[in-house]
Amino acid sequence: MKNLETRRSIRKYADKPVSEELLNRLMSLAARTQTMGNLQLYSVIVTRSEEMKERLAPAHFNQPMVKEAPVVLTICADFNRTSTWARCRKAEPGYDNLLSYINAATDALLYTQTLCNLMDEEGLGYCYLGTTVYQPQQIIEALHLPKLVMPVATLTVGWPAEEPALSDRLPLESFVHQERYNDYMGKDIDTYYYNKEHLEENLHFVKINNKETLAQVFTDIRYTRKDNEAMSRELLVTLVRQGFLPHTILKGRQ
Repeated sequence: MKNLETRRSIRKYADKPVSEELLNRLMSLAARTQTMGNLQLYSVIVTRSEEMKERLAPAHFNQPMVKEAPVVLTICADFNRTSTWARCRKAEPGYDNLLSYINAATDALLYTQTLCNLMDEEGLGYCYLGTTVYQPQQIIEALHLPKLVMPVATLTVGWPAEEPALSDRLPLESFVHQERYNDYMGKDIDTYYYNKEHLEENLHFVKINNKETLAQVFTDIRYTRKDNEAMSRELLVTLVRQGFLPHTILKGRQ
Protein backbone atom coordinates (compact mmCIF):
# COMPACT_ATOMS: atom_id res chain seq x y z
CA MET A 1 0.00 0.00 0.00
CA LYS A 2 2.65 2.50 -1.05
CA ASN A 3 0.15 5.28 -1.67
CA LEU A 4 -1.24 5.15 1.87
CA GLU A 5 2.22 4.89 3.38
CA THR A 6 3.20 8.14 1.70
CA ARG A 7 -0.17 9.94 1.82
CA ARG A 8 0.07 13.66 2.51
CA SER A 9 -2.43 16.49 2.81
CA ILE A 10 -1.76 18.85 -0.11
CA ARG A 11 -2.60 22.53 0.33
CA LYS A 12 -0.69 24.02 -2.61
CA TYR A 13 -1.66 23.16 -6.17
CA ALA A 14 -0.08 23.52 -9.60
CA ASP A 15 -1.67 25.81 -12.17
CA LYS A 16 -3.06 22.83 -14.03
CA PRO A 17 -6.73 21.89 -14.40
CA VAL A 18 -8.29 18.68 -13.13
CA SER A 19 -10.26 17.41 -16.11
CA GLU A 20 -13.95 16.74 -15.79
CA GLU A 21 -13.41 13.35 -17.42
CA LEU A 22 -10.85 12.27 -14.80
CA LEU A 23 -12.86 13.57 -11.88
CA ASN A 24 -16.07 11.96 -13.09
CA ARG A 25 -14.31 8.64 -13.57
CA LEU A 26 -12.95 8.69 -10.02
CA MET A 27 -16.27 9.78 -8.51
CA SER A 28 -18.03 7.00 -10.40
CA LEU A 29 -15.52 4.41 -9.20
CA ALA A 30 -15.82 5.64 -5.62
CA ALA A 31 -19.53 4.80 -5.72
CA ARG A 32 -18.54 1.12 -5.48
CA THR A 33 -17.76 1.68 -1.81
CA GLN A 34 -20.02 0.12 0.83
CA THR A 35 -23.34 1.85 1.52
CA MET A 36 -26.34 1.26 3.79
CA GLY A 37 -29.04 -0.75 2.03
CA ASN A 38 -27.35 0.01 -1.29
CA LEU A 39 -29.03 3.44 -1.13
CA GLN A 40 -25.93 5.64 -1.62
CA LEU A 41 -27.00 8.25 0.92
CA TYR A 42 -24.69 11.01 -0.32
CA SER A 43 -24.38 13.75 -2.89
CA VAL A 44 -21.29 15.62 -4.12
CA ILE A 45 -21.27 19.28 -5.14
CA VAL A 46 -18.41 20.10 -7.51
CA THR A 47 -17.19 23.70 -7.31
CA ARG A 48 -14.90 25.08 -10.00
CA SER A 49 -15.97 28.72 -10.43
CA GLU A 50 -14.08 31.49 -8.66
CA GLU A 51 -17.38 33.04 -7.59
CA MET A 52 -18.54 29.93 -5.75
CA LYS A 53 -15.14 29.37 -4.14
CA GLU A 54 -15.37 32.93 -2.81
CA ARG A 55 -18.75 32.11 -1.30
CA LEU A 56 -17.52 28.89 0.30
CA ALA A 57 -14.25 30.25 1.66
CA PRO A 58 -15.64 32.03 4.76
CA ALA A 59 -17.24 28.78 5.96
CA HIS A 60 -13.74 27.28 5.98
CA PHE A 61 -12.15 30.21 7.83
CA ASN A 62 -10.80 31.52 4.51
CA GLN A 63 -8.11 28.87 4.26
CA PRO A 64 -6.17 29.77 1.07
CA MET A 65 -6.52 26.37 -0.62
CA VAL A 66 -10.30 26.80 -0.90
CA LYS A 67 -9.82 29.60 -3.43
CA GLU A 68 -6.57 28.31 -4.93
CA ALA A 69 -7.51 24.68 -5.63
CA PRO A 70 -8.82 23.93 -9.14
CA VAL A 71 -11.72 21.98 -7.64
CA VAL A 72 -13.56 21.98 -4.32
CA LEU A 73 -15.78 18.99 -3.52
CA THR A 74 -18.46 19.22 -0.85
CA ILE A 75 -19.74 15.78 0.14
CA CYS A 76 -23.15 15.73 1.78
CA ALA A 77 -25.21 13.29 3.78
CA ASP A 78 -28.32 13.11 1.59
CA PHE A 79 -31.64 11.54 2.51
CA ASN A 80 -33.55 14.01 0.32
CA ARG A 81 -33.02 12.02 -2.87
CA THR A 82 -34.03 8.71 -1.30
CA SER A 83 -37.08 10.30 0.34
CA THR A 84 -38.17 11.84 -2.97
CA TRP A 85 -37.74 8.45 -4.66
CA ALA A 86 -39.90 6.84 -1.98
CA ARG A 87 -42.71 9.37 -2.37
CA CYS A 88 -42.60 9.05 -6.16
CA ARG A 89 -43.08 5.29 -5.75
CA LYS A 90 -46.06 5.39 -3.37
CA ALA A 91 -43.86 4.81 -0.29
CA GLU A 92 -43.81 6.97 2.83
CA PRO A 93 -40.24 7.83 3.94
CA GLY A 94 -39.36 8.06 7.62
CA TYR A 95 -35.87 9.49 7.42
CA ASP A 96 -36.24 12.85 9.17
CA ASN A 97 -34.44 11.70 12.33
CA LEU A 98 -31.02 11.45 13.94
CA LEU A 99 -30.43 7.81 13.02
CA SER A 100 -30.98 8.60 9.36
CA TYR A 101 -28.51 11.46 9.57
CA ILE A 102 -25.90 9.16 11.14
CA ASN A 103 -26.47 6.54 8.42
CA ALA A 104 -26.22 9.12 5.63
CA ALA A 105 -23.17 10.78 7.18
CA THR A 106 -21.47 7.38 7.45
CA ASP A 107 -22.24 6.67 3.79
CA ALA A 108 -20.88 10.08 2.79
CA LEU A 109 -17.65 9.66 4.75
CA LEU A 110 -17.05 6.14 3.41
CA TYR A 111 -17.51 7.53 -0.09
CA THR A 112 -15.13 10.39 0.70
CA GLN A 113 -12.36 8.08 1.90
CA THR A 114 -12.69 5.80 -1.12
CA LEU A 115 -12.50 8.82 -3.41
CA CYS A 116 -9.38 10.00 -1.58
CA ASN A 117 -7.70 6.63 -2.11
CA LEU A 118 -8.53 6.73 -5.82
CA MET A 119 -7.14 10.25 -6.15
CA ASP A 120 -3.93 9.08 -4.47
CA GLU A 121 -3.56 6.41 -7.15
CA GLU A 122 -3.92 9.05 -9.89
CA GLY A 123 -1.34 11.34 -8.31
CA LEU A 124 -3.88 14.02 -7.44
CA GLY A 125 -3.40 16.04 -4.27
CA TYR A 126 -6.17 16.89 -1.86
CA CYS A 127 -6.85 18.27 1.58
CA TYR A 128 -9.72 17.14 3.80
CA LEU A 129 -11.32 20.16 5.49
CA GLY A 130 -12.71 19.36 8.91
CA THR A 131 -14.18 22.87 8.99
CA THR A 132 -17.18 21.61 7.03
CA VAL A 133 -19.10 20.77 10.21
CA TYR A 134 -18.03 23.92 12.09
CA GLN A 135 -20.23 26.42 10.22
CA PRO A 136 -22.49 24.24 8.08
CA GLN A 137 -25.24 26.82 7.62
CA GLN A 138 -22.97 28.99 5.47
CA ILE A 139 -22.28 26.04 3.18
CA ILE A 140 -25.97 25.10 3.04
CA GLU A 141 -26.89 28.62 1.94
CA ALA A 142 -24.06 28.91 -0.59
CA LEU A 143 -24.88 25.56 -2.22
CA HIS A 144 -28.70 25.78 -1.86
CA LEU A 145 -28.91 22.50 0.02
CA PRO A 146 -32.53 21.43 0.69
CA LYS A 147 -33.82 19.75 3.84
CA LEU A 148 -32.41 16.29 4.59
CA VAL A 149 -29.10 17.28 2.96
CA MET A 150 -26.19 18.11 5.27
CA PRO A 151 -22.55 18.88 4.38
CA VAL A 152 -20.16 16.53 6.17
CA ALA A 153 -16.84 16.74 4.28
CA THR A 154 -14.96 19.02 1.91
CA LEU A 155 -11.98 18.19 -0.30
CA THR A 156 -9.81 20.72 -2.08
CA VAL A 157 -8.38 18.94 -5.11
CA GLY A 158 -5.61 19.60 -7.63
CA TRP A 159 -2.21 18.51 -8.89
CA PRO A 160 0.37 18.84 -6.06
CA ALA A 161 2.74 21.80 -6.02
CA GLU A 162 4.39 20.72 -2.76
CA GLU A 163 5.66 17.63 -0.99
CA PRO A 164 5.20 18.24 2.74
CA ALA A 165 6.65 15.99 5.39
CA LEU A 166 4.66 12.96 6.43
CA SER A 167 2.51 13.49 9.52
CA ASP A 168 3.28 11.36 12.54
CA ARG A 169 0.94 8.54 13.59
CA LEU A 170 0.41 6.69 16.87
CA PRO A 171 1.63 3.05 16.98
CA LEU A 172 -0.79 0.22 16.22
CA GLU A 173 -0.90 -1.00 19.81
CA SER A 174 -2.22 2.38 20.94
CA PHE A 175 -5.55 1.99 19.17
CA VAL A 176 -6.06 -1.74 18.51
CA HIS A 177 -7.65 -3.72 21.35
CA GLN A 178 -7.79 -7.51 21.43
CA GLU A 179 -11.13 -9.10 22.37
CA ARG A 180 -12.27 -6.16 24.52
CA TYR A 181 -11.45 -2.51 25.19
CA ASN A 182 -8.52 -2.12 27.56
CA ASP A 183 -8.49 1.27 29.23
CA TYR A 184 -5.28 3.30 29.31
CA MET A 185 -2.95 3.70 32.27
CA GLY A 186 -0.57 6.61 32.63
CA LYS A 187 2.36 4.39 31.65
CA ASP A 188 0.55 3.43 28.42
CA ILE A 189 0.10 7.09 27.51
CA ASP A 190 3.80 7.71 28.23
CA THR A 191 4.74 4.93 25.82
CA TYR A 192 2.24 5.61 23.02
CA TYR A 193 2.69 9.38 22.90
CA TYR A 194 6.45 9.53 23.47
CA ASN A 195 7.45 9.88 19.82
CA LYS A 196 4.71 12.43 19.04
CA GLU A 197 5.58 14.56 22.05
CA HIS A 198 9.30 14.51 21.30
CA LEU A 199 9.17 15.44 17.63
CA GLU A 200 11.16 18.62 17.09
CA GLU A 201 8.23 20.38 15.43
CA ASN A 202 5.90 19.53 18.33
CA LEU A 203 8.43 20.62 20.95
CA HIS A 204 8.65 23.91 19.06
CA PHE A 205 4.85 24.07 18.92
CA VAL A 206 4.67 23.80 22.71
CA LYS A 207 7.35 26.44 23.20
CA ILE A 208 5.90 29.12 20.91
CA ASN A 209 2.48 28.70 22.50
CA ASN A 210 3.92 29.07 26.01
CA LYS A 211 2.49 25.74 27.15
CA GLU A 212 3.90 22.99 29.32
CA THR A 213 2.71 20.03 27.23
CA LEU A 214 1.53 19.27 23.70
CA ALA A 215 -1.85 18.19 25.07
CA GLN A 216 -2.36 21.72 26.45
CA VAL A 217 -1.87 23.14 22.96
CA PHE A 218 -4.81 21.06 21.79
CA THR A 219 -7.10 21.64 24.77
CA ASP A 220 -6.31 25.32 25.40
CA ILE A 221 -5.70 26.65 21.88
CA ARG A 222 -6.62 24.40 18.97
CA TYR A 223 -9.80 22.62 20.10
CA THR A 224 -11.10 24.40 23.18
CA ARG A 225 -14.16 23.50 25.22
CA LYS A 226 -15.67 26.92 24.45
CA ASP A 227 -15.31 26.48 20.69
CA ASN A 228 -16.46 22.86 20.77
CA GLU A 229 -19.61 23.73 22.69
CA ALA A 230 -20.40 26.73 20.46
CA MET A 231 -19.99 24.69 17.28
CA SER A 232 -21.97 21.83 18.79
CA ARG A 233 -24.88 24.22 19.34
CA GLU A 234 -24.59 25.43 15.75
CA LEU A 235 -24.53 21.84 14.47
CA LEU A 236 -27.62 20.98 16.50
CA VAL A 237 -29.53 24.01 15.22
CA THR A 238 -28.52 23.21 11.64
CA LEU A 239 -29.65 19.59 11.96
CA VAL A 240 -33.04 20.92 13.07
CA ARG A 241 -33.20 23.34 10.12
CA GLN A 242 -32.28 20.57 7.71
CA GLY A 243 -35.04 18.34 9.05
CA PHE A 244 -32.99 15.63 10.75
CA LEU A 245 -34.09 16.66 14.26
CA PRO A 246 -37.42 18.01 15.59
CA HIS A 247 -37.74 21.66 16.59
CA THR A 248 -38.75 20.56 20.07
CA ILE A 249 -35.19 19.51 20.81
CA LEU A 250 -34.23 23.19 20.96
CA LYS A 251 -36.82 24.10 23.60
CA GLY A 252 -35.19 25.59 26.67
CA ARG A 253 -31.87 26.14 24.87
CA GLN A 254 -30.36 29.59 24.52
